[in-house]
Parts: sequence; C-alpha cells; structure tokens
Amino acid sequence: MAMNVLKSYRCGQVISRNKLKILSRGCTTVVDDLGKERMADSIVVEKENNITLIGINRPKVRNAIDSMTGMKLSAAIADFENDPKADVGVLHGIGGSFCSGYDLSELAGQHDDPLKTQSIVHNPEGVMGPTRRMIRKPLVCAITGYCVAGGLELALMCDLRVMEENAMLGFYNRRFGVPLIDGGTVRLPALIGLSRALDLILTGRTVSAKEALEIGLVNRVVAVGAGLGQAYNLAMSIAKYPQLCIRHDRDSAYYGTFSAQSLEEALEREASNVSVELLQEAKQGAEKFRQGIGRGGSFSGVKERKLADWEKAEMTHESKL
Repeated sequence: MAMNVLKSYRCGQVISRNKLKILSRGCTTVVDDLGKERMADSIVVEKENNITLIGINRPKVRNAIDSMTGMKLSAAIADFENDPKADVGVLHGIGGSFCSGYDLSELAGQHDDPLKTQSIVHNPEGVMGPTRRMIRKPLVCAITGYCVAGGLELALMCDLRVMEENAMLGFYNRRFGVPLIDGGTVRLPALIGLSRALDLILTGRTVSAKEALEIGLVNRVVAVGAGLGQAYNLAMSIAKYPQLCIRHDRDSAYYGTFSAQSLEEALEREASNVSVELLQEAKQGAEKFRQGIGRGGSFSGVKERKLADWEKAEMTHESKL
C-alpha cells in the first residue's frame, strides 16, 4: 500500500507517517539513502500536509549555530512563512539536543577580524536565525537535550514549547561573557515576568523541565523521546483550525504585549484588523455551528479531513467488497 513518508531526523532517522507514535517511545531504526544524504545539511526541512518541520542538524556540536547555519535557518523559516500550503511549523534539533547556542569556536577564531564579528552581530535578522522579528505563522519548538544560551533564545522566538523531561534550559553564555543579542532579554520577561527572567539572565543557572513548566517558560513536558512527536501533534491541533482567524488573534496578542502604547490602542488594533476575508471565514464557521457541528464543546467535524489519494482508492476498493 502506498504511503506518504514523514521524514523526521530526530536521531538522524526516517519515520513513516503512521509511526509518529513511535516518537513517544524513542527513535526508530529505519534509515534510507536519502536520509544519509540529508544528514550533511545543517538545516533540514520536511513537509507533511500543512505542517513544516525545520531541523537544526549539527549534532557533533550539539546543534550550535554558526553564522552560515543562522542564515540558512532564517531562509528556511522565511520559506515556511511564504509557503501558501504551510500553516504551522515545528522547530527541532537533530541528534539529541535542540541547540547549545552560538558556535563559540567561530567567535574565538575571529580575534583578528573584529569587523567580521561586528557584521555577524548586526545582522538585521539575528545571529541565531530570524530572532529579531516576529514570525508570521505559528511555530512550535521541540526541546530535547540542551537548549541553552542562544538556543534558549531560539526557543523563546517560537510561540509554544514542548520540552522533554530530561532536557535542560539556561543562559550558559553567562559563564563566558557572551551577551544575549537574539531576543532573550526582550521575550523572556514578557513570558515569565521580570523578576524570574532576571534570575535566569543574571545567574545563567540550569532550569529543569519541572521548573520551566511551573513558571510558564514551556507549555508541555513530555517523556524522553517524545518531544518531536508531541510538538508535531500540538502543531496539528493548531493547523486544523481556520488559519485567518488564528493569525489575526495571534498577531493581536503579540501587538498588545510588545507594541501597543496603551490598552485602548491594543483594543482598537484588534478590531480594525478584522478583514473582509476573515469575516467570510467566520461566516462559514457560523454556518457549520448552525448545522450542529461543534455543539456541546465538540471539536469533531470542525475541519473536513482531506484524504490522500491512496486512502480514497482503498476506501473505494473496500466499498466494492
């Protein structure tokens, strides 16, 4: 039977779409030649329906990001944003860790070229990726292993964070005098409050999954090996909804948090950004409710499921038996 294949490079392996649940138990052992070839790429992008998976692939350095990888990650996320078929993204690390931050070996090797270092730091997009702007579509982060220094800043760039129970967070760059320049000092206080943020920023201490969940730094804590699978499931739970409404509400929440000068301005923006297309989408949803879909808090039938060609063919075959 034909089957779509979801290429997921958690531990550098290929996982079939109907085996996503394997991720909740660990890594599968199936590898193909295509997977081996793509392991050479520092950024690996895979698509499954309207979900885009973006993987950081430098496992030998715990997915530390150098300037070239940062630019590739920015390009991959821009492609995801501009893809009309992609609604939600999942950012993850390959080989056991999400990201250990900026590759300090690159910085150490530039002591004779301060202008090059300055050009990297002043990249308008950001050093680690597109961290100095708002991503236009929902992005879920799968946190495994080390998510520290600039890697934690990348996680903060995402909308939601799913963390494996043995993973570690922290601004470990504090030990070496490397400043936070990818949004960490801006986004973290907004997420968990200034007092808690200063604790993590000034001390650089390790934050466990339990504490991260308690203070609101992450949204889900899952079993070891389940991070990517559960992040994908979370992305699917968002991607099934009408997307114009999702993006309007998400944009309004970010604007009210970071950009609005007053409550009144935030409320005015929330209402004024309702477009004709969004109202049409809402009208279609109201018609579904009138037909009985979603009554009693049910989520079934909210979005029609699109069947793959092989599923349609199989159902037609079975109906003739």
